[in-house]
Parts: sequence; structure tokens; C-alpha cells
Amino acid sequence: MTSLSDIRSTFLNFYGRNGHEVVASSPLVPRNDPTLMFANSGMVQFKNLFTGVETRDYQRATTAQKCVRAGGKHNDLDNVGYTARHHTFFEMLGNFSFGDYFKDDAIAFAWELLTKDFGLNKDKLLVTVYHTDDEAAAIWKKVAGITDDRIIRIPTDDNFWRMGPTGPCGPCTEIFYDHGDSIWGGPPGSAEEDGDRFIEIWNLVFMQNEQFEDGTMRPLDMQSIDTGMGLERIGALLQGKHDNYDTDLMRSLIEASAHATSSDPDGPGKVHHRVIADHLRATSFLIADGVMPSNDGRGYVLRRIMRRAMRHAHQLGAQDPLMYRLVPSLVQEMGAAYPELGQARTLIEETLRNEEVRFRQTLDRGLKLLDDEVSRLGEGENLAGEAAFKLYDTYGFPLDLTQDALREKGRGVNTEGFDSAMAEQKAKARAAWAGTGEAADASVWFDLAEDKGLTDFLGYDTLTAEGQILALVVDGAQTDTAKGTVQIVLNQTPFYAESGGQVGDTGTIRTETGMARITDTKKVAGVFIHFGEITMGEISRGQGAQLTVDMDRRDAVQANHSATHLLNEALRETLGDHIAQRGSLNAADRLRFDFSHNAALSAEDMRSVEETVNAMIRQNAAVETRIMTPDDARGLGAQALFGEKYGDEVRVVSMGRKAGSGKGADGQTWSLELCGGTHVKHLGQIGTFVLLADSASSAGVRRVEALTGQAALNHLRAQDATLAQVAATLKAPVAEVAERVRSLMDDRKALVNEVAQLRRDLAMGGGKAETSVETVNGVTFQGQLMQGVTGKDLPALIDDMKARMGSGAVLLIAEAGGKAAVAAGVTADLTDRVSAVDLLRAAVAELGGKGGGGRPDMAQGGGASVDNAEAAIAAARTVLEGLA
Repeated sequence: MTSLSDIRSTFLNFYGRNGHEVVASSPLVPRNDPTLMFANSGMVQFKNLFTGVETRDYQRATTAQKCVRAGGKHNDLDNVGYTARHHTFFEMLGNFSFGDYFKDDAIAFAWELLTKDFGLNKDKLLVTVYHTDDEAAAIWKKVAGITDDRIIRIPTDDNFWRMGPTGPCGPCTEIFYDHGDSIWGGPPGSAEEDGDRFIEIWNLVFMQNEQFEDGTMRPLDMQSIDTGMGLERIGALLQGKHDNYDTDLMRSLIEASAHATSSDPDGPGKVHHRVIADHLRATSFLIADGVMPSNDGRGYVLRRIMRRAMRHAHQLGAQDPLMYRLVPSLVQEMGAAYPELGQARTLIEETLRNEEVRFRQTLDRGLKLLDDEVSRLGEGENLAGEAAFKLYDTYGFPLDLTQDALREKGRGVNTEGFDSAMAEQKAKARAAWAGTGEAADASVWFDLAEDKGLTDFLGYDTLTAEGQILALVVDGAQTDTAKGTVQIVLNQTPFYAESGGQVGDTGTIRTETGMARITDTKKVAGVFIHFGEITMGEISRGQGAQLTVDMDRRDAVQANHSATHLLNEALRETLGDHIAQRGSLNAADRLRFDFSHNAALSAEDMRSVEETVNAMIRQNAAVETRIMTPDDARGLGAQALFGEKYGDEVRVVSMGRKAGSGKGADGQTWSLELCGGTHVKHLGQIGTFVLLADSASSAGVRRVEALTGQAALNHLRAQDATLAQVAATLKAPVAEVAERVRSLMDDRKALVNEVAQLRRDLAMGGGKAETSVETVNGVTFQGQLMQGVTGKDLPALIDDMKARMGSGAVLLIAEAGGKAAVAAGVTADLTDRVSAVDLLRAAVAELGGKGGGGRPDMAQGGGASVDNAEAAIAAARTVLEGLA
């Protein structure tokens, strides 16, 4: 039997032999089409090549593209498990020509592959063409020898493909396989076309025209080919099956589900196993491509798929989480073709397990409520919309899950009542909105969140993408077109919004009519706000936009963010477990980290922290991210940011390995933190870490700053340059600079002391006194304006004078930088009668100063100038005169 893996390889090898570049599947989250929730065909990643916006070094390509249809206009979710050919996840085989070959070769390639490489019976094949496409019909006759009765002309858009209301378009030809008259159904275009006798296996699109808004068309300068063949459909055909779920790959997953639940894969639970097999593929590939379960956007679609599969597992009697136990079977089947599955296996298993554990806590209660509601319904009566909304609002049951459960009971849901209850809840939330009073909290952002939904963040995996402009805000009000300063809201973005200490991204947003330079990105009510200045043309609401984050800046920011995690753990290791984060800044040029600690860091502490962080960087270990509940994360020992509010799920970032722990398995990870920011992929990308300074931020909180990467290297180079300059000045080798500086400092200190002594000697021997030594009220007193001395010299001079007079009081005034320096002294035998502080304050007041202080035997102060020195000395004399 030909396996699906063999069929995939045969297809790609065939086109590879025929000059096509074998291109890997693009991620399920489109980077170049903001109108799509998920990649739903092979041409998505090539859209810009078809339109001429982008060029590559090849003109022919072939792919096996991962696709998901479970949200938006392409939504097959409700049919999955109940039909033979509906899937949420499928693989689309395709070949593409970008202005190279056209209809002749496209048809010839398809016919050769189907009839020779795949060995299909020519007589079983028939084709459709657009009713006016005589050229395609003639090629089929010439190349394949197909007769007119097996070439069906279709006059509808079923055989005319359009990218959108305007843009590239063209006719297509579809290839069908006839399963024989034993199966009911008619050929395409007949009244019985919905039967299963004639099954479409391949669609070849001839992109030959460009359509304009008025409906007119013109031939494209670059005529191209876009084809799509579902691997599951051609696989079923080549394996002699009439049901995609009977193919080897799907059957393997179904049997894995049956084995895990000890049930018959083809028994009463057949539909349950089919749903689980299909949804296992969709959820695993979405998680591998960076989608995480959430309550909005792509994450909400993922959660719906997960919970739908989990309910079917419940129906099979599974008492414990099931989905995550099937991941190894999926990796075994598809991991070779899609290595990302194996790389993300741990993340996939943890995400599925955690989601199922949480959902099972409410599933039993929700199903009981549903059964109670159904028991009160009349024969054939549908469930009230209000009851369905309660299941959604209280128990997290999406509407389609409730509909799926009721489908098995032959009932439906009053969707109008559900919509009314939803609208009422939104109205209440809108009425309760108050904001915080800041400009960014204006109700416009709540309106946008309510009307457009939350912004889908793509920036964990890419720095470029396409988005659709949902709103333009100027001066707090929405506008259709903008120039100058503007705030832009998109449906999806790679720009990180400021949060958790990490600054917002900058970059550019381009549309067909203009360009905006983005200077900051913030988030309010789940809406990402891109602050920009339109530097060229104008931009309008509804336009598609090319989004480009400043890559160098983001790299520097996330290097600092990852280093902050390492720094946090290094501080805990060095100073103790009492260390807790109290704030941080992760900018492009530096990082800042505040933490609880009561003492300054010693030089040894700083060195130890710096060495520990650099040791972790040199490990170059992968930075891993997991999604779990806050309680589970804390149970693993993950550190949380002080004061941060966390939702039902958190991102847990792990970095580094403890000594001798191998690959950093649970319990051996060195740093484990709750964090929604972006990070380096491997610790080595941080480069170098340099700890700069430690200071007090507030009571009981210290602050350190640090540099990483190029900024750290620049800092070290600057230090080296300075050291070299010092060495050159000293005329000494760099290794001897420290000793030479110490020697110079010792010499300088000796010289300073010598000069000070000389000044004092000069002052004592030749200084001009404004007043001589006198006796005031029985106290020897000397008041003097000193020349050639500084304020620092005064205390020593006073001590000398007190020693010479034996008993008495001294007041000295010196000029210091245009101001007055004052000192007063009293010998020990007189301090019980008069204080040096009293003498000082009386003198300072006359010199235009205030206060001053010290001890009873020595006090110092200052004044505005020495102009009133005589009056100051007189004031001190008056204090002595007043002594008892």
C-alpha cells in the first residue's frame, strides 16, 4: 500500500525533477495575508510573488502546505468526524509557476503525474473547464486525449478563481475521479453532483487576468499557475479507500485513540475517534507554529478545537487527559516531513494536558447542566439561547461545542437567543467601562476592542508580517484617513506592546498609499496601539499593510530582557532567597533591575553576580517557553513579577541549566519565571553581560543597571581606552598602572598635608588680624580674619591657638570661593560657661549665613562673604560679654 508519506514525497520529487524549487510549508499563521486567520491553501505563502510585490530566485515552486480550516469563512469544524472528507487540518500539495510556464505545461505535468507516477486509470479521469476557456479544453484533448464527453464546461465561479474583489484572477480546470456506477452521484454540473461517485482530486488555476473595481479585466503581464491537491483525498484514492479517515496516517491516529481508551475504533465511538484524530493534528500543528489557547482570535479557535476533541474523549469514557498521550503517535507519523512537530513535542504535550485538566474540571458540570436543560424540553424543541450562553459564559463551552453535543440528541440551539444574551453582556460591560483617566484609556479603545476584537500578537515568532488596518485614531477620535501623527490599530501585529518592563517595539508600517514610522507600541484593553508619524503619503482604514519591526532594536531589547531573568536568579544565588523583583526596564541600550534588599552590594557581590550571569550565557542553552496556569507555574517554583496581574494562563520562560543537570529538565532549570515578553532563542545571543552600578531606589529596595551585547562591548572598550590613556600619561605598562596610581596618591597626600601645614604656619606667623588677643569678661578671646588659608584649615588652626593660650575662645574667618568660612573654638575648661556653637551662630548671622553647628569645643559654619568680618567678630565678643 502506498502511504501518505510516500505520496507526498512522490509529488514533491516529481516537480523537483521538473525544475521546481521544493519549498517548505509556511507556518499556519499567515505572515503575508492579514485577511486570513490560518493558511488555507498552498498559494498563501506565494501571494506576493503572484502580485509582483516580491521576487525570489526561482520561478517554479512545489510544496506540501499545512492548512487549517476552522475559523472565519473557511470553517469545516462542524462537519469533521461525520463526513468522509472534512478536516480541520489537511495537507495541500501544489505546484506553482510565477510567469514561467502556463496552461500547456501545467496540464501536461498533472496528467503525467496522475497517470504514470501515481498510476491512475486514464479512463477513470474527467475534467471541468470554465465554459469560455477553449484553450484549456483543447490542451486536454491534445495532451491527455480526453474526449469531449469527459470535458465538462462550467459557467459558474466554481471554475473561475479570484484572489478577491480586485486583483489577479483566472479560470481553472478541476480533475475528477469516477468511482463507478456502484456509488450514487453525478458528474460536476449535474443535479447529482453532490454524490460521492465523482470526487475532485486536483484544481489547476490559470492566473491570467487582473480584475478591477468596475468589473473589467485585462490580461496580466505575468501569467501564472497555482494548483492544489488535497493529500488526504488523493491518498484515499491511491489506497483504494473512499473515506479519508481510512488512510494509513489517519487510521494510525484513530487506532492510537482506540488503544488509549480501550475501545473499538469502528464501534459506537467511531465518530469520536475520527474527531480526536483530526483535532490532534490541527491542535498540535497550531501549537508548534506558535498559537496558544486563549479567549480571543486564533487562540480561541485553537481552544475550541481542543475542547471539542476533549469532549469526544469524555464521550469515550476517558477518565484522565487523553490528547497529550497521542502526540508521540502523531510525531512518529508526520515528524519526518514536519520537523517542527518533534521540536515542539514537549510544548504540545504540556499545552494539551494542561488545557484538558482545566476543561475537565468544568466539563462534567457543564454537561449535567445541558442534560438538565434538555430534559425539560419538549419533543423536537431546541435549546434556549440563554441556556447555551450560560454554558459559554459560566463553563467555557463554545456555542459550536454545545451544538455538537446536541447534534447527537437530534436537537439544535436557538442562536438568536444566544446572540441576544451575548449583546446584553457586552452592553453591560460597555456601561461599566470607566477607564483610568489617562488619554490612552479613552473609551475609543474599549469601543475598538468590543467592535474589532483583541489584537493578535505574532511577534514571538516573526518580526515581519502583513496586517489589516482596523482603525486610525487622531486626537482621540477615529478617522478614515490620516497624515502626520496617528495611532494605528491592526488585526494582527509583530510589534510588542510595552509590558512587564519591556519597552514597546518601533519600526515601519507601509501601505499602497503611504508609510508610517512607528515610535512606540502600547496596549490598552487588549488592543495594540502603534504610535506613528506618517512620513510619506497617507494611510487609510481597511488597507493591508506591511509591518516591519526594527530588528536590531528588538534583538537588543530582548537580549536585555533575557539577561534580566539571569540577573534575578544570580542575585538570589549570591544574596539569598529574600531577593524579589520590584521593577525593571528592558530597553535597547541598557537594563535596569530593582529588587528587595537592605544593603549595598559589595564589590565581591557585584563580581559574583556578573560572573554567574556570564557563565549562564556561555552555556548557550535554549530558552524554552511553556503555557500553564499560574498555580502550576508557581508549583514548579517559577518567579512572578511583584504586583503583576495574571490571567488563567501564563507563559513560563525557563533559562539555563544547573550544574550537572544535563538538558535542564524540570527541577534542573536554573531560571524559571512567569513572563509574557520576548526573549533570545539561545542564551549565547545575549553576548556579554556587564554590571554597572548599585544604588538605593527606595527604602529596602536596591537598583542595579547593566549592559549586554554590543553596548557591553562598547563599555569595555571605552574602559580599555581610558586605561591605555592613563598608562601613556604615567609612562607605565598597563599592568603597573594601579601601583603607580597608588604611589602618586600617597605622594599627593603627603604634599597636601605639607602644604596645609605651611599655610597654617604662615597664618599663625604673618596673617593680618582684624582684632588682637583680648580679654572679654574674664575670657581670653582672639577673633581674626585669616589670609591665605581655606575653610578646611580652620579647625587645625583653632586647635593650635587653643593650645597656645591654654584657656580661652577663638573665632576665625577665612574666604572660601568668594564666600566666608567660619570656625569657633572654646577650651575645655570654659565649655561649661560658653559654647563654640553660640559664638559661631552669632558671627554667621553677621556674614549673611544661617545656622552652623558642632560641639561646645568646636563649631563650623559659613556666610555669604567676608565683608562684615569685623562685625562678626564683634558679635562673638558680645556673646562673651553677656556671660554671667
